Amino acid sequence: MENLKLEETSLDRAKGHVLFHHKQADGWITLARKEKSGAWKQYHYRPEQLASEMSEWLGEDVYFSQNTFYKPQRRIENIRQLRALYVDVDCHLLNFDPAWVVGKLDLEIFQETLPNPNIIIFSGRGLVCIWMLEPVPYKALPLWQAIQNYFCEQLQYVGADTKSIDATRVFRVAGSVNSKNGQEVVVQYRHDYRYVLRDLQGDYLPELAPAQPKKPGRKPKIVHLHNVRNLHYSRLLDLVRLVHLRDYDVQGHRELFCFLYRYWSCCLTDDTADALEQMLEFNSEFKEPLPEREVIRATRSAEKAWIAKSDAKANEEAIAKGYPGAGYNLKNATIIKWLEITTEEQEHLRTIIDGNEKRRRKRVRDKKRVTEKRREQGVVAREEYLEQQKDKTEDKLWQLQQAIERHPKATKAELAKLLGVHRSHLYRLLKQL
Repeated sequence: MENLKLEETSLDRAKGHVLFHHKQADGWITLARKEKSGAWKQYHYRPEQLASEMSEWLGEDVYFSQNTFYKPQRRIENIRQLRALYVDVDCHLLNFDPAWVVGKLDLEIFQETLPNPNIIIFSGRGLVCIWMLEPVPYKALPLWQAIQNYFCEQLQYVGADTKSIDATRVFRVAGSVNSKNGQEVVVQYRHDYRYVLRDLQGDYLPELAPAQPKKPGRKPKIVHLHNVRNLHYSRLLDLVRLVHLRDYDVQGHRELFCFLYRYWSCCLTDDTADALEQMLEFNSEFKEPLPEREVIRATRSAEKAWIAKSDAKANEEAIAKGYPGAGYNLKNATIIKWLEITTEEQEHLRTIIDGNEKRRRKRVRDKKRVTEKRREQGVVAREEYLEQQKDKTEDKLWQLQQAIERHPKATKAELAKLLGVHRSHLYRLLKQL
């Protein structure tokens, strides 16, 4: 009976954890488990399914996604809601006790340098700090990533893992067991306030939105990094969109698609292992995927280029040669040429577009602004104007008919005067009778 009670208690803790985290969530949530064989098993559930499915999962090494996805596929381009920020602290690598680390962070970091986390997961050997967010959509990912990176940097001195900060990350579930030491995962709930991402930006990363007017010169480093990350994410989404537009038939361009996907993923998440894993899944969706060993080998230079991009010496050498820096600084024209992107396809993309498409979009925007300005000034739309003129014409025709019946001997000049119109307009009306 005691074992049964323990199992029930663990299950309750697991349900409470995932339901607290994903309260009123929208999208798919990943549950995952690392099997004893080393294989990774994962399935995706709607929020309302989690409680009923948890009993089938609870045991050793069980994880769940911190954010949700718009389809049952744990990939960065499928993010639906960003629901939390998190830092995985591997304090055991520094021989720090997790409870001691929490006390240290309460004294030195929380409330001053960083806000107080909602949840702290004691994962068996380390801990994970979780800050719950008012959900934001995928478009906020670059800002989310910038804040995520900043939070992680503040906790590096106690063992924060810089490789566990991507938006698709999964963490251990309360009530499950860490097979590495047999410890049950425990969660400490601190408060249920959900932070607003923009407020966190303003309070802790004001450099991302300078209050002062723009001045000539180089942008602050953190602003530059945020803008670059935004570009990488937009390009990655364009890449996925392009494959979809081609119905996943990208024969002849498969290596290029995978190379760019891997490189931009590295730039976005700073996680080479996750970028490789997601690139392999991206490749698997092609109508004719490349063999795994072949695609890994063919795209290895993407990872090397990203590593060079973060290397000061490599950047100096690249700048000396006339390049903006190390890594691949690809122009849109180059990408369009490589992937043979058509004019029609560019209309569906966000950033990988040429000058003609930019000008077309500007014309559309300008026309929309002019139309909106005319509305504000009381100028009606053409369709509405024509309808009004039609009503006026029908009214004048009725008046003309009445005038002719009442004054059958009136001249055209007299009829025009009676209606209050020019004689030429009267002639047009007479033709319509």
